[in-house]
Amino acid sequence: MKRLSIFVSGGGTNLQRIAEYFSSNPNVEIVNVICNNPNAYAIERAKNLGIPCKLINRAEFKSEDFTKELLNQNIDLIVLAGFLWLVPKHLIDAFPNKIINIHPALLPKYGGKGFYGEHVHEAVVAAKEEYSGITIHYVNEHYDSGDIIFQAQVALEEGETPDSLAAKIHTLEYKHYPEVIEKLTINS
Repeated sequence: MKRLSIFVSGGGTNLQRIAEYFSSNPNVEIVNVICNNPNAYAIERAKNLGIPCKLINRAEFKSEDFTKELLNQNIDLIVLAGFLWLVPKHLIDAFPNKIINIHPALLPKYGGKGFYGEHVHEAVVAAKEEYSGITIHYVNEHYDSGDIIFQAQVALEEGETPDSLAAKIHTLEYKHYPEVIEKLTINS
């Protein structure tokens, strides 16, 4: 059995989709949800899904005790699903190539500190890009710069808005993120 920990900061729609995708898979268990935002709707989603949720502050997240706690839970893969904090190096070192993230653009464009959610879509539309998409990548000590695992793209239409682009990107996320997670758990 592969054990996942999902880190969230916001609404938790990817958390919901991942949990639904693996709900009938006896080989994958979502052990917990780690949340850094006490107002995140993801906390309610985790509760509704019956997944334990731990709320953490920045000091706890940066502590080596938190890393040891995850190691003691035998976590096989950490999945960032809208998690906005930079992951500390000791956590990355403890889980080499076992922490992944999904980014709502085709990296290396529109990545880095401050590029998340609607900020990405606004920048893509303002630049009049022909395409945008998703990038699933390994996490390293810099925002959005780990090795790319998977990308999928979508064309921008005439009159595209950040909101309409966001809807297209969510469709790609919901389809591909669980599939990539499944492939990574099978191959690890």
